[in-house]
Amino acid sequence: MMKRLPFIVLLTFALPVLCLAQADSSAKAAAALAKSNTEVEKKAAEWSAGLKLSDAEKEKRVTAAVTTHLKTIRDWNNSHPASTVPAGINPATGNKLSDMDRQIIANSALPASVHKDLMDALNKDLTPEQVEYILDQYTIGKVAFTMKGYKAIVTDLKPEEESKILEYLKQAREQAIDYKSIKQVSAIFEIYKTKCEQYLNSNGRNWHDLFKAYVAKVKAEKAAAGKK
Repeated sequence: MMKRLPFIVLLTFALPVLCLAQADSSAKAAAALAKSNTEVEKKAAEWSAGLKLSDAEKEKRVTAAVTTHLKTIRDWNNSHPASTVPAGINPATGNKLSDMDRQIIANSALPASVHKDLMDALNKDLTPEQVEYILDQYTIGKVAFTMKGYKAIVTDLKPEEESKILEYLKQAREQAIDYKSIKQVSAIFEIYKTKCEQYLNSNGRNWHDLFKAYVAKVKAEKAAAGKK
């Protein structure tokens, strides 16, 4: 009995310290979540306000739908880290899966209903152009930015080529809204940029040569500007 006394005494002192540490950790987690919720709600409200709707109730519904979606993809991302996907290879390339690859795979398992609920809510209250505005906010205008790049590289882009590329980029945009960070959004766009470049190659273009010529042109322009 005497031999157990030191352990009991130690436990008596240790338990309160452990409980305090757990309480502190819980309080910090709650504070972080509250801060994140405030930021998400502010972002959703700003995006909805940018539509300049004349109907306050409609604006509230759009804000609520976007807020719910943003919180859901955040929570899914946070509860499904890259480590939940086994390390392996990309079967299309044979390359080892990167942490980003694994995170994209984890997030791609988000229930389809999450995306559908948002799009149904947006399409119910907004015009197609207004829906596109909201999707552009999610993806920081990557459709227009990327299309501008293609036009700069392929200076004689044909109307049908522009239409097909725009179709791919809009597909990328809608898929990308279900990913948390801009790095993940960019990774989704890379998938569709590859499709765009494959399409150009199949349409008689040589993407490698076009891009190489564009880079050379930009370098030459910078060099010329530096000499002035």
